[in-house]
Amino acid sequence: MKQKVALVLSGGGARGIAHIGVIEELVKQGFEISSIAGTSMGAVVGGVYALGKMEAYKNWLYTLDKIKMFRLVDFSFSTQGLVKGDKLLNTIKTFIPDANIEDLSIPFAAVAADIINKNEVVFTKGSIIDAVRASMAIPTIFTPVRTKNGLLIDGGIINNLPINHVKRVPDDILVVVDVNADIPLDKPAIVKVENEAILSIYQKKLIDFYNQLHILHPSTTEEKLNGEEKLGYFNLINKAFSLMTYHITQMTLEKYAPDILINVSRHCCGAFDFDKAEEMVEAGRRAAIKSLEAYRLEEKRQAG
Repeated sequence: MKQKVALVLSGGGARGIAHIGVIEELVKQGFEISSIAGTSMGAVVGGVYALGKMEAYKNWLYTLDKIKMFRLVDFSFSTQGLVKGDKLLNTIKTFIPDANIEDLSIPFAAVAADIINKNEVVFTKGSIIDAVRASMAIPTIFTPVRTKNGLLIDGGIINNLPINHVKRVPDDILVVVDVNADIPLDKPAIVKVENEAILSIYQKKLIDFYNQLHILHPSTTEEKLNGEEKLGYFNLINKAFSLMTYHITQMTLEKYAPDILINVSRHCCGAFDFDKAEEMVEAGRRAAIKSLEAYRLEEKRQAG
């Protein structure tokens, strides 16, 4: 009989693509994923797996380069967020159909935060696409999702590692994946080659983007961080959000001890480096192999 796994997947932007490699390795090594809970990108990957469409999603991610990513961005330039996210989700819907969470074969939960009612919102029924869209609404980046009485944003604000919402069954084990771990980078030797023409177009689009949004581009008068990095509006918010979710995660791990903790370095890529999908999948796979080896060695030691 396969060992059942209650799987919890953290948010982390593009680093969350590593969850794909983790899931593939768990399945390869004979584990059965019996339930999933995720926040933000963890909700995306967990939801796609629960739908049985992870291979299609992975293959689509592998086709993305910087130019294709820009084409999927529908700028809103509103006061609530830069990107609406409709174009991205509509593209995904062309090869991953929506479904109700309660109809999935694997119990699934996605976490969002309601900034009007100041509480956590956990999706365990209704449209999985709607749940994922709310869970990944990064403040100031993606526009929030309005409900009848609330306004939903990225669940990482309140619970980036939703261990308390994964469904447990007798004799399962709790496997938690944190893609924001403060550990040294163990980077797979994978380089996605992009020709000079594509990079040139990307750089021009990036310059145009910055020119339209002066507040995102650091000025020459800003202080440098560690003598190197200049913090503009965009980077400052991103780093503040990352710091907050990191500390929330540490408190969660202190409260709920997983049977297996799979750590992926927070330094493996930027939160929006979705063109590094193949590299991130391999990072997740490597991290899973390392943690699973340690788990089995401990099992043997305890068995005597």
